Order: sequence, then structure tokens, then C-alpha cells
Amino acid sequence: MNYPHPLLAREGWPFIGLAATASLVVTLLWGWTAAVPAYIVLVFVVQFFRDPPRAVPGLANAVLSPADGRIVKIEKVRDPYAKRDALLVSVFMNVFNVHSNRASVNGRVRAVHYFPGLFVNADLDKASTENERNAVIIDAEVNGEHQVVTLVQVAGLIARRILCYVHPGDTLEKGQRYGFIRFGSRVDVYLPLTAVVCVAPGDVVSATSTVLATL
Repeated sequence: MNYPHPLLAREGWPFIGLAATASLVVTLLWGWTAAVPAYIVLVFVVQFFRDPPRAVPGLANAVLSPADGRIVKIEKVRDPYAKRDALLVSVFMNVFNVHSNRASVNGRVRAVHYFPGLFVNADLDKASTENERNAVIIDAEVNGEHQVVTLVQVAGLIARRILCYVHPGDTLEKGQRYGFIRFGSRVDVYLPLTAVVCVAPGDVVSATSTVLATL
């Protein structure tokens, strides 16, 4: 489960290798000028799959952002995965954000549910319920009280591959890498109604280092 953050995500190694090989081949066959577009693609692929380590805030009751991106929604909704009323905080990731997903809380995975679906723009509200998605329900103990936090990876218009590495019964620690979404997407965080949200729509957040809310 623990992943040592080698700066470039393991999910990207085949893509980076392919882009680097293509750039080299074009350079050898047609020269540097002709290879410029290939090197631009290589730079894009490398930046997309970067996976930097992040410091974990010491606040015991903090819910950390599971992804880099921008807050696009905060509202009271029905959590369809844990079957409860909840506060929804949605983080939209564009193609320039880090796409490694990290655990928001310490806890045990109660359930993991995968749903096939559409690939509409992840910035749209209907993406949360209609797109391909993967939900991880986490049972957390915060200050001696049981809390439930649901993290939902949502595929987007370009994202066509959700990767999740946890299973029911696994134990997660804050900031621990648990999944990855390839190319532009969204992560929905369902919180208890008693949670105090610390961000606002439009805020730019960073995985692990940004506190989304306190429980």
C-alpha cells in the first residue's frame, strides 16, 4: 500500500517512456526542428504524471484534500454510497494538476464501489452521478467518535481510466496514496453534516496539504 513518491507516478512510466522514445526517434530521423512537437508532448506527459511528496497537517480532526484542483461545489446532498445526508465538497482536476489521489482521513475502508458510466466534462454537476466513478467509504475514528467519509473518483471528458488500490478492510492513513485518475477528472468528498468546511467554491487546493474541513 505505501508508495514512496518517486516524483513521477508509476502509472505514467509507460507513457513517459513511449513519449521519450518517440522524441528520440524523430530527432534521429529528421533532426531537432522536426522533433520539437514530440518534445512538447514529452514535457506535457512528464508534468501530468508528477507525484510530489506532501507534508501532512498535524490537525487531528482535519479532512485533507484527496486531490489537487479547484473547489467547484459545496452543498448539502444525499450520499448515495453510504446512504446518508452529507456535505459534498467537489474538487475538479484539470490536465495540469497532479492526479495522484490521497486519503483524506485515517480510517478503515468499509466498502469500495465501482460504477461504469459516461465521460461528460467533470466540471459539470451531472458528472457526479452519471460519469464512470469509484467510491471508497471510510470509517474513521476522530476524537473517540465514529465518522464516515466517502471519497469518489469521477472520470471526466478526457479521463478514461480510474485506478483504485484499496479494498474493504484496508487501513488508510492521511495522505496515503490510494489511487490515480488519468487525464482531467474530479473527486467528490462526502462529509458528515457536522463537519466544518474550511474552503470555498473557486479555491485552489492541494492534495494532502490543504485542509478541506474539520470533523
